[in-house]
Amino acid sequence: MPDQVPLNQPQSKTDLFVSFTVLALQGFGGVLAVVQRELVEKKRWMTREQFIEDWAVAQILPGPNVINLSLMIGGRYFGLAGALAGVAGMLTAPLVVALLLAAAFGGVSHAAWAQGALRGMGAVSAGLIAAVGLKMISALRANPMGMPVCVALAVASFVGVGLLRWPLASVLLGTGLVACSWAYWQLAKQAWPGARP
Repeated sequence: MPDQVPLNQPQSKTDLFVSFTVLALQGFGGVLAVVQRELVEKKRWMTREQFIEDWAVAQILPGPNVINLSLMIGGRYFGLAGALAGVAGMLTAPLVVALLLAAAFGGVSHAAWAQGALRGMGAVSAGLIAAVGLKMISALRANPMGMPVCVALAVASFVGVGLLRWPLASVLLGTGLVACSWAYWQLAKQAWPGARP
């Protein structure tokens, strides 16, 4: 099973900085697909299961998901200096690119082709996120909550935010509380078979 192969780790803070810079520069239109491929499949710094867990934490924290993830990975291997190196890698080159693109786009932003290009990129981004979600769903089989509960929570979150238009914070608090409670219950049952958690 591929997840049982020993994982790699960043060799230095410079390796973290360069890796996250390269990752950030590939993230046009949807960074989730790039992050998962680079960190799990290519660099093998984490398993799919670890990625799902860390990405879930990164999503509920304030700020951009991938910045939060770079902080967690950098901090895990090199402490505060590693966290700062990861974030610097995620922000430095993309900031320069974004400033250059903003300057170039400012002169043509009113053109119909430019507006159409932006709308098209929105569809591409949504497709990338959906593709990664479908690709990663098999990792939920190993989740202690069980696949049916994971799917039910995902559907409940989608219905709450996407269809009922409830505030994201309320949906996260509700489904998150249910998920954390159920996960605690299941992990406690695994740790102490026959005992009540």
